[in-house]
Amino acid sequence: MATGLSLHVGLNEVDPARYEGWAGTLVACENDAHDMARIARTAGFETTVLLTPEGTVANVTSVLGEAASRLGAGDILLFTYSGHGGQVPDESGTDDEPDALDETLVLYDRQFLDDEVQQTFRAFADGVRIVALFDCCHSGSSIEIPGVTDGDRGRYLPEPQQRQLYDRDRGFLEELRRSLAKDAAEKGADPAALLVSACQDNQTASDGDVNGAFTAALLEAWDGGAFKGGYRDFHRAIQRRLPPTQSPNLYLTGSPGPDFVDQRPFTV
Repeated sequence: MATGLSLHVGLNEVDPARYEGWAGTLVACENDAHDMARIARTAGFETTVLLTPEGTVANVTSVLGEAASRLGAGDILLFTYSGHGGQVPDESGTDDEPDALDETLVLYDRQFLDDEVQQTFRAFADGVRIVALFDCCHSGSSIEIPGVTDGDRGRYLPEPQQRQLYDRDRGFLEELRRSLAKDAAEKGADPAALLVSACQDNQTASDGDVNGAFTAALLEAWDGGAFKGGYRDFHRAIQRRLPPTQSPNLYLTGSPGPDFVDQRPFTV
């Protein structure tokens, strides 16, 4: 029988001491984590929930590392994140980033590069199904992106803070990317993973009073487990419930087989 492990991270704010005084207060992210964990537990996953101050790089990588040591071919990892998203310039030349930017998860103590997410996934054995659901902004470049007004609560790291943090952390990021590139070269091909994110790289994701817009649409589409269909169908069902200014993305790495992609979501 397959084993399912899940990690659910929800950050309603970050540590202002690590973000140059910016706390990035949000409303619904912890609710999102709890709701996603509830779905996972009902589906048979063993769940871990990290909320706000617990959502550090060390804690996230520790939980994912422990999952990698336990899961084998045929098992499944579910990783959900709700919080701010950001972007930092990729000046390393080691990534094939069309926009020359690395997307980030804005964890409690620092930004976590998309390359670092891939590194944690590479630790999993071949044949482990990896599913990620990220309710955050993947742009973070401007609050003037179409559809975002002063009254909206977007889940993005504002551009002034992005620039300030990048100037402060540039040396650290350069060294980190060199280490990640070496790790990627040693371990070879990317793992087979499936990501459904709240929006495109050049869009923002909205917070809400109870759930983020993406998570609210996901919960509606899931309909308490009544949803039928695979991950592509699930992505389209979520997409139909959101405006064009926040269009969820389905992204695959490695070579996930059709038996994985066509599975009903959250199947252990």
